[in-house]
Amino acid sequence: MPDRLPPPIAAKAKVQTAATNAAAAALLGGRQVAAFLARHWQKDALLVRGAIPGFAGPFSAAQLSRLAQRDDVESRLVVRDGTRWSLAHGPFRRADFKALPARNWTLLVQGANLHTDEGDALLRRFAFLPYARLDDLMISYAAPGGGVGPHLDSYDVFLLQGFGRRRWRYGRQDDCTLDERLPLKILKRFAPARDDVLGPGDMLYLPPHFAHEGTALEACTTYSIGFRAAGANELATAFLDFLRDEIALPGRYADPDLAPTRNPAQIDAAMRSQCARMLARIRWDAAAVARFLGCSLSEPKPNVFFAPPAAPLPRAAFARAAARHGVRLDRRTQLLYDNHHLFINGTAQPWPAAGARTLAQLADRRTLGARDAAALPAPVAALLHDWYRDGFLRPDDE
Repeated sequence: MPDRLPPPIAAKAKVQTAATNAAAAALLGGRQVAAFLARHWQKDALLVRGAIPGFAGPFSAAQLSRLAQRDDVESRLVVRDGTRWSLAHGPFRRADFKALPARNWTLLVQGANLHTDEGDALLRRFAFLPYARLDDLMISYAAPGGGVGPHLDSYDVFLLQGFGRRRWRYGRQDDCTLDERLPLKILKRFAPARDDVLGPGDMLYLPPHFAHEGTALEACTTYSIGFRAAGANELATAFLDFLRDEIALPGRYADPDLAPTRNPAQIDAAMRSQCARMLARIRWDAAAVARFLGCSLSEPKPNVFFAPPAAPLPRAAFARAAARHGVRLDRRTQLLYDNHHLFINGTAQPWPAAGARTLAQLADRRTLGARDAAALPAPVAALLHDWYRDGFLRPDDE
């Protein structure tokens, strides 16, 4: 991939960066992104009043309940009855919601950005942070008194208030002991340092491991923008799984000088040593780690499925449609890149000889204008057509 942007695209990138920074600063209460990252990111909480003035959220309670009835949507229902808690997983039925009490329950809908354009658009407001860290949009609808109890998250989260009001108590906490009697991961002892009520458009940022509890003061929605953060053991396990397709060790275990044994159940030192030497030949380098990261971070979640077009356009017709309207990534598509590869939905694609900067623009902006699409070299246009046939992108007129 070229190290320098060609001048026309570079100018566009500067304009987009300025616009993105201005939108981010408004979302962060007038703070520049660099200042927020230096002062708060993974360090301290931040309350922003009026992060999105007048924001009530794009989803009503009825829309969220319909999403929670779909079998391709991850959803949960938390009900509190005094000191007792219950947790149920979707998909739910309409009758399940009719049976709920008037108070003290919460519906959680995960990955709303995967299923609706409105959810995806809200998630992309946070594009001042890397897509490789951006995880998903969870929406909670709570009846008065509803919440999920005091808890800790292992990831960064922005809590954006939709309609209604929610009280948040939060702060650093050393005692992370959970109440093992409960079906949720609720802290046994909770000692919040801050107590704030959020109304429509207010937003609270919390770093990982900040204890917090949100309680609905009235029927309300909260939009949680979460960021992925793999544990070291999780990362290592996934990398070792990735290496299965990367390694090709020659040879086979052999013992032509095997001697008779008096202890047939014993694994002797010679076998241990030979197997250790065989395994010591496993190698990986920085390039393998880079490919693993790109494939892993762009891998769709298990419940994500793409819908290829029922009657796909032939390549020439697709190229004409793209040249007229541009193209847009499907909201479920994750397109990332590094200096050597594009990574789309879990697969690595080497950079083409030409058109790399335009593909990087598509990854960053998630859309490609008609003029840029019309000017694509033939191999890149063919690549986009393949992605279109897989359901990864579409002409922007659809």
